[in-house]
Amino acid sequence: MGFFDGKLELSVTSASGIEAVTKRELESLGYAPSGATYGRISFEGDYRDMARANVMLRTANRVFINIARFHAETFDELFDGIKNIPWQSIIPKNARVIVNAKSFKSKLYALSSIQKITKKAIVTAMGSLFESGGTYTLEVVVNEDDVLVALDTSGTALHKRGYRTYVGEAPLRETLASAIILLSIWKWDRPFVDPFCGSGTLPIEAALIATNTAPGLNRNFAFENFIKAPEVITSVKEEARDNIVLDRDLRISGFDINKDAISLALRHARNAGVDSKIHLQVADMRTLSSRFSHGVIVTNPPYGERLLGEKELQTLYRDFGKAYRSLDDWSAYVITSYDNFERYFGARADKTRKLYNSELECKLYRYLGAPPKRK
Repeated sequence: MGFFDGKLELSVTSASGIEAVTKRELESLGYAPSGATYGRISFEGDYRDMARANVMLRTANRVFINIARFHAETFDELFDGIKNIPWQSIIPKNARVIVNAKSFKSKLYALSSIQKITKKAIVTAMGSLFESGGTYTLEVVVNEDDVLVALDTSGTALHKRGYRTYVGEAPLRETLASAIILLSIWKWDRPFVDPFCGSGTLPIEAALIATNTAPGLNRNFAFENFIKAPEVITSVKEEARDNIVLDRDLRISGFDINKDAISLALRHARNAGVDSKIHLQVADMRTLSSRFSHGVIVTNPPYGERLLGEKELQTLYRDFGKAYRSLDDWSAYVITSYDNFERYFGARADKTRKLYNSELECKLYRYLGAPPKRK
């Protein structure tokens, strides 16, 4: 039996603040994940389960196969631990190996040295590496002197679904957009509005969630090129297609004052295959209205760093608060890095949550409207 056959220890990484969302996703797929350690969540599965995680998870950054764990306080111990891994059953002789390193509270903290020692140990174990073939990316994580060696199966990060050909200013990663929606009370049978939709990420992710369309259905992954592994991607994508639900009456809208942004959002929606499920329109947020009640606003408004000055931003948030309060029992989820958002929005949030938009620290502000009456 080869390394990739049978049960494997798998792990996924997710951004700070959304680990619990990723864990719930794994549970909904039928797995029993551990708690998150430095943004990494482990679970048990086989090679097909690894592929399912890549194709179906909406909020994970990457999916790994955990190859080995051992203790190392010196570079000699690191070298020996790496060398003792059965590399011949994992990578071919002509593999191109890339090593990334992380260290937390450990005696081995020089990342470049960890990378060099790891590469040297692999070459020693293999006899040599010609590095003319496919790419295998490893992540070596040293946490309190315990080493985890993991193989990246995703390749390009999972937030790159494939539908965004170009992003405008202040883009929101697809994984974070999905996490915010999944953190909200929104369900497919309620109206959804993003009044600052930009290139359309939030409405598109909402439509993918509402139709149960797997986010990785139209992209490729590193594991598809692993030489000594089983072929599973076809059956996993067939499963994902079978799960799509297209007969739901959705009310998902995105508005933006910038016509170029709406043109881009329309293109991205077509690329994602959800253009018939979303209404996208050039409109000023101040004209926001709806004949429906109990809808949900989920939005990523301008923060002010590049797009607006301080006074303009304050006016924008003040007007946004007025527009929101004109709606009938709607809820709102707003992510911004602007510290005085609540002051100018005109109301204190029911709950806030620290999130990171790329490297920028932000807060997600939650405003809950009255729930619909039970029928």
